[in-house]
Amino acid sequence: MQWWSAENVVAVGTAVLGVVASGVMVWYERRVPRRKRIGYRVQMDNPIGDDVRRGRANVRLGLFDEAPDMSDATLVLLRIENDGSQGIDRDDYTGPERHGLTAVFSDRTVRGVSVTQPIDTDHLMDHFTPERGFGYEGNRLRVPRVPLNRGEHYKLLVLLSGGDVGRPIRMIGGIREGEVHPNRSATPDEIPPVLSPAARIFTGLLTLSVLVLATIVVARDDTPPPLGCERGSLTVTGSTAFAPVIETLAKEYEKDCEGADITVEARGSEAGVTGLGATGARSAKEARSVIAFSDGPMGDRLGLHGEKIALSVFTLVVNEGIDLGARGLTRAEVERLYRGEVGRWSDLNASRPAGLPRLPDLPVVLVSRDAYSGTRQIFQEQVLAGAWEMTPTTSLDCDPVKDRAVAAAARPAVTRCELASTEDVLDKVAAQPGALGYSELTLATGHQGVRRVPLDGTAASVDHLGRYPYRGVEYAYTYRSPAPGSLAAGFLAYLDEGTSQDVIREQGHLPCLRAAALCD
Repeated sequence: MQWWSAENVVAVGTAVLGVVASGVMVWYERRVPRRKRIGYRVQMDNPIGDDVRRGRANVRLGLFDEAPDMSDATLVLLRIENDGSQGIDRDDYTGPERHGLTAVFSDRTVRGVSVTQPIDTDHLMDHFTPERGFGYEGNRLRVPRVPLNRGEHYKLLVLLSGGDVGRPIRMIGGIREGEVHPNRSATPDEIPPVLSPAARIFTGLLTLSVLVLATIVVARDDTPPPLGCERGSLTVTGSTAFAPVIETLAKEYEKDCEGADITVEARGSEAGVTGLGATGARSAKEARSVIAFSDGPMGDRLGLHGEKIALSVFTLVVNEGIDLGARGLTRAEVERLYRGEVGRWSDLNASRPAGLPRLPDLPVVLVSRDAYSGTRQIFQEQVLAGAWEMTPTTSLDCDPVKDRAVAAAARPAVTRCELASTEDVLDKVAAQPGALGYSELTLATGHQGVRRVPLDGTAASVDHLGRYPYRGVEYAYTYRSPAPGSLAAGFLAYLDEGTSQDVIREQGHLPCLRAAALCD
């Protein structure tokens, strides 16, 4: 276990932050707020006259109809509370006057006041007398020196005139070793917050710390590495048709197995197998870090160790300007095309049944893989049933128009060219009108500008392998049987795992572990 990994550092740091935040919160609540504090808030500021300029003017109610100068009357409910952590005595008020606090109502005149208090606080009412300074004059309301235990409060219902609702209301006065401060406005039934703003901040920090720590624990990938997870370097070469599968699985293996470095070099089946044999003849140690994939059993003649991995499906492809319909081509027509007996696509129209699309008058261009390709060899053996594909190339760029410069006597009946990879074949077929080629099925399926060609009415598919001929086994070759504990052995074992088998199937191949009879 790596104690100083980035994940552990973040997790420990977050936990420490949470503990510190919790401790600071406790200290703050116990020490800092231990002051004497009186808070006040406006719980109601409501018009009761019918000439109030702001807010909603009410219909004047019964008792106010006969009161003079009440057309702009308003009612204000003030809540005065001890929201500190200590009780407040009469001597704690610091003003020189008999009263303790003064409520100032901007632009309004106090016309009357009523005192309310919670149940079991009748003792507070004894302090609201003129002898103790309770009274009003102009826009000022004098509030007596009322002793308040922690959490106690009282309310003042004040009748005002001469101004609008919402005008500023201030409470003037001082508390020894404390303060008088406004609280946020609240409805009469609202319960004050349990925690102070500072306590809420610290609680939020603590909560955030716990959430971050939980996220790290949940998101952390503790999944054990797959069986056969090995370190080192490995080169995978060979088949271009099977390369997309290998590239995907190599990345997954590197992600799951720290310390594994897999390089994929798709050079063609023959080139990969021959290269592995040459490497083994030169250095057996170097060859142990190489796996060559091939379309078909190319490595057997070199004495290489081979394992059957998957059954691959291949397909003929034509330029999208050639519509062969659901029937596609018969194997006899394919043989005629590759023997060079059909120079133009329209030449096939006479032998095609009625109802099939008519083929255009375009020259046939045969785009093939080079002689090192396993895809080509399977095509020759299973589709052509012979060596017709061995006819020499006649063009470097697969363009019959440029080939017209060749003397008529030397001009071939059909333009042929060879390319190094499946992707090159697909690109050339898509770009050249009248072109015909072949490809691994999955690569052809996603390629723009080409059509897949059914053989004898059967489309290329892993679901049609019982009657579709153009298919072949993908082999994985090593110089010798891979040594236990080597990256080559680990990667080959990885190909047999369930998730890897799913990847092989999703990319259009049939794993041999699931189709042993077809791979034999």
